Amino acid sequence: MTTHAPQAAQTVMLPVSLDEAVAALTAMPAAVPVAGGTDLMASVNSGLLRPAGLVGLGRISEIRGWQYQDGHALLGAGLTHARMGRPDFAALIPALAAAARAAGPPQIRNAGTLGGNIVTAAPTGDALPVLAALEATLIIAGPEGSRREIPVSHLLAGMEMLRPGEIVGFVRVPLLHAPQTYLKATGRTGPGRASASVALVLDPARRNVRCAVGAVAPMPLRPLEAERWVAGLIDWDGTRTLAPEACAAFGEYVAAACIPDPQPADGSQAPDGQGAEPQPLPPAVLHLRRTVAALARRALGRALA
Repeated sequence: MTTHAPQAAQTVMLPVSLDEAVAALTAMPAAVPVAGGTDLMASVNSGLLRPAGLVGLGRISEIRGWQYQDGHALLGAGLTHARMGRPDFAALIPALAAAARAAGPPQIRNAGTLGGNIVTAAPTGDALPVLAALEATLIIAGPEGSRREIPVSHLLAGMEMLRPGEIVGFVRVPLLHAPQTYLKATGRTGPGRASASVALVLDPARRNVRCAVGAVAPMPLRPLEAERWVAGLIDWDGTRTLAPEACAAFGEYVAAACIPDPQPADGSQAPDGQGAEPQPLPPAVLHLRRTVAALARRALGRALA
């Protein structure tokens, strides 16, 4: 019996700036950028990925911090989950800090980065529903010093993709100075991959509520009708409180939008001409819908508290 270890990368490049990293990827298109490597190395170790080269991003200091810019926070893609989980960052973007603290055990939080979470785009990525709810924007570095911006939701949905030689350099997030929450459910006690997650943001300036549900689909889902409905119930000039029944109804609205009832495959009609009765959800899916409803209800309640 023999075992075959994954082939190691032949070339490792360690640029010290974004433009150097872009130049390295342009010169060697088969190379793969790596920051924390928490997802990349899992793929390498399992034999799913055998990169011809690696472009290490750990020495690029410009993407490892953040700065203020016109009412927004400009976050470097190299920020680790551990750094985002600290109190000073939590005062800036509470929901993203909560997601960072929930990203896994300490060894994952110390290595994993914001940019890696975005580019890997795993459905269970903790930062993704928060960025979707905040309507964050990506700043992408390209060849010859070019920069372009795309909504993070476009990348996650596959509407816009990274082009050859491009790297996510920064994430622009609006500073709302208003309540925001992130909650997740896992299959076990303690840190773990989400079976469902909910990020919820209040935006008093625009008098709206933004909610994103993660882990139940390939990308975070925005229940837009539920958002508009609950925003219309909130007294934005008053105490911004809602009855528990309204929060519960919002949770059910969100869950039904993200995990809808199955429709008959044959499009059959009932005798009265109306649509046929929907098929019942399988028990596991029904449990997931109830989990999403509970998370959305609690997230709204905490944001309004």
